[in-house]
Amino acid sequence: MPSSSPAPVKRVAFVDAYAMGRLLLPVMNRLGIESVHVESPHPDVHLVRLPFPEGFVARVRHDGDVAATAAALRELGVERVISSGESGVELTDRLAAELGTPGNGMSRPASRRNKYDMVLALRDAGVESAATIVSADAEEIVKWAEESVGYPVVLKPVASCGTDNVVACASADQVRAVHEKIMTSPDRTGLPNTTVLAQEFLDGDEYFVNAVSRDGRHHTAEIWRYHKTRLPGGNIIYDYNEPLAPDDPQAEQVEAYAHQVLDALEVRNWASHTEVMMTARGPVLVECAARFGGGQVPEIASRCLGTNQIELVGLSVVDPDAFDLLPTTAYRLLERLRYVHLVNPNDHGVAPSAEAMAAVRALPSYVHAVTTRPAGEPLPRTVDVATQPGYVILISEDPEQLDADYRRLREIERDHLYADPAS
Repeated sequence: MPSSSPAPVKRVAFVDAYAMGRLLLPVMNRLGIESVHVESPHPDVHLVRLPFPEGFVARVRHDGDVAATAAALRELGVERVISSGESGVELTDRLAAELGTPGNGMSRPASRRNKYDMVLALRDAGVESAATIVSADAEEIVKWAEESVGYPVVLKPVASCGTDNVVACASADQVRAVHEKIMTSPDRTGLPNTTVLAQEFLDGDEYFVNAVSRDGRHHTAEIWRYHKTRLPGGNIIYDYNEPLAPDDPQAEQVEAYAHQVLDALEVRNWASHTEVMMTARGPVLVECAARFGGGQVPEIASRCLGTNQIELVGLSVVDPDAFDLLPTTAYRLLERLRYVHLVNPNDHGVAPSAEAMAAVRALPSYVHAVTTRPAGEPLPRTVDVATQPGYVILISEDPEQLDADYRRLREIERDHLYADPAS
């Protein structure tokens, strides 16, 4: 009698593997699955300068014709299409729909990229959302802010990612200035901004939920609390993140809400990254992305959480039955860690050398660091994700040790970490 189990997947495609796709590639190779790379017309301009990962069996450039790109993938034997980064979200969905492979719902696909459509999808589904307006007219936003939500009001590109031009504006004049800056700047994929999104300022603690879904069933890989800093000019940058135990009451509430968001946005397959603010009225979406959470170190996640999002996507492809048997909350908190985002507080500076990083590596809880630019390359002042010089991961069972090492790291940054040795 023939088996009812589906034939194993032999080949997958990643769209814009400049971000976390570089980590998924070796996982797929280890599982015996070959990978094809699809380049979208507008990948993230900050990520394409990173070394391209080796190991793809073919590369396909998408020039705008979805049917043609899908035909090329079909000819290559591709059976799954997975978004690797924000720039590949929409193309991934369109290619999966054209190929008839597992993907996300297509009744309103723009809602997984366009932040205004995202809010509308939540409203239609009866899921709590932020008060939002989108306009190419700064005066319309000023009037809306002053007559409805008040200041501060958050402005951002409608397809923003990575805190790109995300600013909490405290006055009408600041709204006008930030609106003009956004409208005259490209987004992180190099495309012009033709409108600006404005939202009520959500006050509270912010969390993110990284999940992996298959056929609309969601499994949580991790829940973290963000700690962010609002700079004097209103820009919001990442400070540090810490994971929550899955049985933490806040984690349980945030997780349930995040899964409602995924349902409202028809995120049915693969990875997702959902950012949630816990406000006085309960959890409210900041934004949701149908792709991997950024900046992951899978081996450290597995060490501290018992699993990681990259491995879970691989499992969902190679053994969907085993994936379906996982608990909804698939992680555990095994070790305490703190993910510290590096911040250059100076108008000038250079990317740190190995010698400069020695003091960081000497911290008792230090386990890992990544710098995003070659040593000695000029650094701008940190105002968003693109200008953060990297990150450091600290692990310790002693919370006081984590706090002490975090404070010492910030002192090292202010003292010498980004100093130019030639000056």
